[in-house]
Amino acid sequence: MLFARLARVSQEVAATSARSRKIGLLAELFRDAEAEEAPVVIPYLAGRLPQGRLGVGWKVLSRPVVPAAEPTLTVLDVDARLTELGAVSGAGSQAERMRLVGELMAAATQDEQRFLFGLLSGEVRQGALDAVAVEGLAQATGAPSTDVRRAVMLAGELRTVAERLLADGPEALDEFRLTVGRPVLPMLAHTASSVTEAIDKLGACAVEEKLDGIRVQVHRAGDDVRLYTRTLDDITDRLPELTAAARQLKGERFILDGEVIAFDEGGRPRSFQDIAGRVGSRVDVATAAEAVPVSPVFFDALSVDGRDLLDLPFAARHAELARLVPEPMRVRRTLVAEPADEEARATAERFLVDTIRRGHEGVVLKALDAPYSAGRRGASWLKVKPVHTLDLVVLAAEWGHGRRTGKLSNLHLGARDQDGSFAMLGKTFKGMTDAMLAWQTERLQELAVEDSGHVVTVRPELVVEIAYDGLQRSTRYPAGVTLRFARVVRYREDKTPAEADTVETLLAAHPEVTP
Repeated sequence: MLFARLARVSQEVAATSARSRKIGLLAELFRDAEAEEAPVVIPYLAGRLPQGRLGVGWKVLSRPVVPAAEPTLTVLDVDARLTELGAVSGAGSQAERMRLVGELMAAATQDEQRFLFGLLSGEVRQGALDAVAVEGLAQATGAPSTDVRRAVMLAGELRTVAERLLADGPEALDEFRLTVGRPVLPMLAHTASSVTEAIDKLGACAVEEKLDGIRVQVHRAGDDVRLYTRTLDDITDRLPELTAAARQLKGERFILDGEVIAFDEGGRPRSFQDIAGRVGSRVDVATAAEAVPVSPVFFDALSVDGRDLLDLPFAARHAELARLVPEPMRVRRTLVAEPADEEARATAERFLVDTIRRGHEGVVLKALDAPYSAGRRGASWLKVKPVHTLDLVVLAAEWGHGRRTGKLSNLHLGARDQDGSFAMLGKTFKGMTDAMLAWQTERLQELAVEDSGHVVTVRPELVVEIAYDGLQRSTRYPAGVTLRFARVVRYREDKTPAEADTVETLLAAHPEVTP
């Protein structure tokens, strides 16, 4: 398949809001794709590179290259060249990357260059494209979409299923079964604004603590224990405490879903950054374990004694979990058996308050009758947590790419510091409507003091309200911290920069994070 075809379809999918049209475009593309192309086509469409980060920065990408007159690159050609690019390291690596990127861009047409630029810069964002791709695959191969979704859930990724489907047709889906030792994508939660709203939507439900740790899936077959993250990375060798804990449980063969957390000397949960650092530590695991010991907290059972529990209601799965896992290793919870019972609702509200007081993020409400929808944000799990907001000042903005070409998109955000200056806390391009993008592009250009071609520095006069999920330490920014999952709520033209929030106020609100 020519790379130009993929670039064109990507552009067409981005340009339409109709889900049925997106599915049709992808189905047509998959009908023409070879099986071996699927593991490349699917991540490219979603804006991901199979090779991961390639070390290609703005300096390399910003060099203009005369495009090719006619398309000649194939999808597999591009993949091979990017694999070569990803292998570059050592002395002279920057020059070699520049050479390889230049050769690739010279072989690409203008449209292909635009798509490559978006892939390499991370600016190809197609939202929840994998879900649409599942429907497109089903349509292209004649397989029931429910069967394709389940196969993806059990395989842990769409690429493998797509390759087998395109090679052997719908019959290939029979080989994808829940198996101990082969991780599945975890079920995720949607957001609700309050406990009351969540109960109204779910009915009878469990209210569980939402822990700010690392999601972990624990597989045990006899003495063999494997641990996987939510992205299906094998982290078994990094967390010997979890392996030991799994071997102490009653069952000999199971798959459990849970979270890895850590506590400080006072018994309060440590920051997400501390836990992530521990889970990410591959060298001298014994020293890391001594410095930050972690504990498992389980909240679901996917398989027990060779029985697939995914389709069972949550209440039945939790009963299996309780049979295997002692209470100290299970997530704290309360039940709302009668949604109309005002006392039950009040108990759920108090549970949220107590959970936050204990230092956790919030709660997750789970419908008691719902199956486990692995790999999806099921409507039967709803998370509720306090929303932190700040009024910050825009310090700069970056020119966008892909759908945001010609728009100032990624905002540089600052809080007031003690000396009257503004300390940058991070960046965000999230939460912006098309109308907001158009408005801020015009407004920020009026405030511009410098334009590097990539970043527009502006006078610090525009205040924006930012929602964020938490704070973490960062050596990249002057205050020593950065915002987690920042997104734009609205612009506050009614506020002056002198009324923006301060670094001191921010740090005081998050005493668990010390720069």
